[in-house]
Amino acid sequence: MDRDTAEPRVDALPGERAREWVTRYQEVAAPSTHVYDFVWDVTAPAAGPFCTDVDGNVLLDFTSHVAAAPLGYDNPEIRERLAAFDLVDPVKIAGQDFYLGSGGPADDPDVPGPAELMHRLVELTDGYGMDTVFLSNSGAEAMENAMKICYDYREGASHGITFTGAFHGRTLGVLSLNRSKAVHRRDFPELSGIREVPFCSDRGCTRGTCRCGFFPAEDAPSVLRRTLESEGGTLDPDDVAFLAVEPIQGEGGIRVPSETFMDELAAVSSDFGIPLIADEIQAGLGRSGQWWASDGYAIEPDVIAAAKGLRVGATVSREEVFPAEKARLSSTWGAGDELASLVGVLTIDVIREEGLVANAEERGRQALEALQDADIDHAVDVRGRGLLLAVEFDTRARRDAVVECCFKRRGLLTLPAGRKSLRLLPPLDVTEREVELGVDLLVESVGDREVRRAAPQVDVGGDVA
Repeated sequence: MDRDTAEPRVDALPGERAREWVTRYQEVAAPSTHVYDFVWDVTAPAAGPFCTDVDGNVLLDFTSHVAAAPLGYDNPEIRERLAAFDLVDPVKIAGQDFYLGSGGPADDPDVPGPAELMHRLVELTDGYGMDTVFLSNSGAEAMENAMKICYDYREGASHGITFTGAFHGRTLGVLSLNRSKAVHRRDFPELSGIREVPFCSDRGCTRGTCRCGFFPAEDAPSVLRRTLESEGGTLDPDDVAFLAVEPIQGEGGIRVPSETFMDELAAVSSDFGIPLIADEIQAGLGRSGQWWASDGYAIEPDVIAAAKGLRVGATVSREEVFPAEKARLSSTWGAGDELASLVGVLTIDVIREEGLVANAEERGRQALEALQDADIDHAVDVRGRGLLLAVEFDTRARRDAVVECCFKRRGLLTLPAGRKSLRLLPPLDVTEREVELGVDLLVESVGDREVRRAAPQVDVGGDVA
């Protein structure tokens, strides 16, 4: 496949073979999140954001597997570097309890593994004074461990603070922090002591123009600060183990907060000495146009949770925040995947060497401006930072119709987010041509006859369900 000339080409979606594969999956698979019947053929040509499904349709993937494939398909740098290694089984060992090494010096091994990945992460978080990493299997586990170390560090603290629209994972503990969709938490037991405060819904808001309720009035303390103040507050700050925030909300609708909101969050964390957990699982590793989305704000995270494009989960903080007691943290398999850790190291190296953080910023700006200039019918907002982009429509029905039309009629893969938003997460090495192509296909889909027929169904409220 020639990436420089490739374009989506679709016949019937899903095709006959795709339907067979979907049926095969559904015979044994538990119901899960499902967007559409796209079945990628791992043996067929693919390059960058272009891939081929099992029926031979060529698609333009602007989801990057929900940011878990930051370099797209069949990245030549990753493929060529992987080919140089002669790995033997087992490539998965018992977590951080078992060490593995290879030829060459320990600080420049022939086969980079978990140790090198952790050192890379310490380098990338040095600006926050972080020096210690706990690797795990997933983003949800990274957040679970972030919460655990904060509860331990703030001995006796039994409360945590989350934000409206938040999504932090699917394991039972972090579900208590989720506020993006009711289905995530409904009827599951929750951790006690979790409080919710508003997340900034206006990226340009000030204290005087705030509409989300975080700042009740220009001269009034924020809801967060008022909750913790000695007079009238409902929480003793010493009883709060953490503030958990996505610097840019993903599942909640690619909600980009204002600097005023983040300035106050930084100030509250500092003034009351409450650890701040930054969930960088989707927004981190260059996707926002900076290594960490936190870098664009005044906040100074005490803990960073990373995963997705990292290929493993990682909880990163300072040594004193982590428990000193052995076995307080442990995982039989977390951090024990040599291949995943190797790909994580290579991913960071390729992002660095190819200047892909800067590319994410530049191509993201191009996409945002193109989407805004297109004056998309029925779009109530176009927003994003770097290659975290969203178009919010007037109704959920219209959003869903656009997602479906992009897929079935244009071969463009997109994702829903929040209540009414369509999410775009192109690979970090996306080109100018590919951005133009993707935006054109989206705009064409919005004007499609099938989308115009979509029941308008007036939606009430903002983008978070």
